[in-house]
Amino acid sequence: MSIQADEKPLINESVTDENQNLIDKLKVFFASWRFKVTAVISVLMMSLLLVFYWQHIIAVTGMRIWVNHADAKAIDCMVRDTNDDEYISCTAMMNEQVVPLECGTSILNIGCRVNYGSASPSFKGLGVKGSR
Repeated sequence: MSIQADEKPLINESVTDENQNLIDKLKVFFASWRFKVTAVISVLMMSLLLVFYWQHIIAVTGMRIWVNHADAKAIDCMVRDTNDDEYISCTAMMNEQVVPLECGTSILNIGCRVNYGSASPSFKGLGVKGSR
């Protein structure tokens, strides 16, 4: 049973038809108005979330820099600047004491400072390196 020169080997046509059918369905889906509306809404929602959390993202970045410099442990930051002074309240743990920080919310002001007004009396005399 050898293949003659004019005979073609059998190709599984159902597999190629299924692949072509899937590609056609994907083309129709990506061209549909539902996909376009969903894509626009998704991009809009992601943009709004980025704008809302932008201050928090910058403050957390500044807190991580401060924590690495001061050999402390980061706790967390508030989400928004509530008094419009371009600083967000953050906290860190240093020498088993909670350290109140104010971290910048501007890309031009990444970093934190110790809020000595809120610090415990025993922390004020420690002389945290890089905080003054």
